[in-house]
Amino acid sequence: MQSAVNQCVVADVPKNVSVESGHTPPIPGNSHYHLPFFRLIPSETHTITNLTSLNHNTMTEPTDPIMSSRTFVIGSRASKLAVIQAEIVRSTLIEHFPSHTFTLNLMTTEGDKNQSQALYLLGGKALWTKELEVGLLEKEIDLIVHSLKDVPTALPEGCELGAIMEREDPCDCLVMKEGLTHQTLDELPEGSVIGTSSVRRVAQLRRLYPKLKFADVRGNLNTRLAKLDDPNGQYAALILARAGLVRLGFGSRITGDLKSPTLYHAVGQGALAIEIRKGDEITKSIVAKLIHQETNLACLAERACLRVLEGGCSVPVGTETISSADTGTLKLTGTVTSLLGDKHVEITDEATVKTVEEAEKLGERVAKQLIDNGAKSILDEIGRAKEERLKKEQAVSEQSGSS
Repeated sequence: MQSAVNQCVVADVPKNVSVESGHTPPIPGNSHYHLPFFRLIPSETHTITNLTSLNHNTMTEPTDPIMSSRTFVIGSRASKLAVIQAEIVRSTLIEHFPSHTFTLNLMTTEGDKNQSQALYLLGGKALWTKELEVGLLEKEIDLIVHSLKDVPTALPEGCELGAIMEREDPCDCLVMKEGLTHQTLDELPEGSVIGTSSVRRVAQLRRLYPKLKFADVRGNLNTRLAKLDDPNGQYAALILARAGLVRLGFGSRITGDLKSPTLYHAVGQGALAIEIRKGDEITKSIVAKLIHQETNLACLAERACLRVLEGGCSVPVGTETISSADTGTLKLTGTVTSLLGDKHVEITDEATVKTVEEAEKLGERVAKQLIDNGAKSILDEIGRAKEERLKKEQAVSEQSGSS
């Protein structure tokens, strides 16, 4: 079989970005992946010449659409982590379908462009997906690789999730500043500043660690770690997703994991999702090979819970799912915490779950119990606080513009 590197084609890279290819060691925590890498470098080149034609219009209809050779274009954000994750998907698809060609189309989303404003104020997960979904609907790409936690619970008309892959450990973790000997949040001195862009993390941790301060930190992982390790920087530690650190090869920076009941992870955290066009049965059949059933049911239960609560990535909704292969049961915990950490609602429920419908019913039931026990008032309070802060920022911006 032709090597993954030789088969690799990258098309339509964002302007002023080109791609340099090579070969990486196995991804930490995923020893069965031995992938090519891509390094994004400044360039005047906008389009990289294809090694295989991407003109779908010239293709004849295959007699066997699954096994007959054709090209599938995979859409991804252009960040280093996103490219690594897209390569995990691409390499797995090549293993299953060696007669096909799978190429990458890298795009920059609004969430990538705005690296200064707090995520809390930017509004919704579509920041990370909209540009990619436009490309999908316009048939520039055939499938999109997402971090599932970044995918809105309501997809645009004409789009659907085709697969959810096996989940990495979904927990968050603590990363201490280089040189500090502290191993836990409890050991940090009063007033220590913890960096995170997630209001979910801030809300839950503020509830348990009122002596600590929390500050927003944006940028890619290298940028955030540089801010952390700056001797003159304000941060004593960062809270980050374990899965992202491991995929990027920064597992050695993890000081310790933060799991329940200290910190409940985000909906879908640790899992990769594949979004496709509705009605594209060939692509749907292809990506179906990537579905991990246990992860699929757990994440769909979490997403159903979030959908009822109408929470986005800037709302402090935490979850945890525990599956039992022996009994076929799924236990789901959902939490909603106020921004100050002074109000917290937590519900756990379980059911026998063997189908998507059963998983979603469990998620919806947990959400309704959360609402009945006070989560609605917390979410309404968060909405009002967000509107007030947006008004203040707008007033400051207008005042600066007029001066």
